[in-house]
Amino acid sequence: MKQEPFIIERTYHATPEKVWKALTDKDEMKEWYFNIESFEPKVGFEFTFEAGNEDKRYKHICKITDVEPGKKLRYSWRYEGVEGISFVTFELFPEGGSTKVKLTHEGLESFKTDHPDFKRESFMGGWTFILGTSLKNYIEK
Repeated sequence: MKQEPFIIERTYHATPEKVWKALTDKDEMKEWYFNIESFEPKVGFEFTFEAGNEDKRYKHICKITDVEPGKKLRYSWRYEGVEGISFVTFELFPEGGSTKVKLTHEGLESFKTDHPDFKRESFMGGWTFILGTSLKNYIEK
């Protein structure tokens, strides 16, 4: 059954250029997101990273599907050894001296596993921390 995508919005006291660089520069990404070995904001570029908790690590396999420099970044998000594919979209909106970021994660219901790590609440908690705490602290430091 198709679920509504998970959407979260946060506003940062930073320019869209600064936020875009944090979202697309691998050296900046590892400060707030994940340690991604190589990253280029180009359609077709593939990247992977390991993430999870103390009990279980997952290899994330991602491929960029849409780029509008300074405005939008979208990529597929799947896991090695787990059936299913989802898509993550970051959209940037200038608001005076600040930037609103809208993150949409769609297709969560496609993951064919009952493991708690793949429940909607797990993604909600992860993205809420990443955007609400980790990215905010990095950009506004």
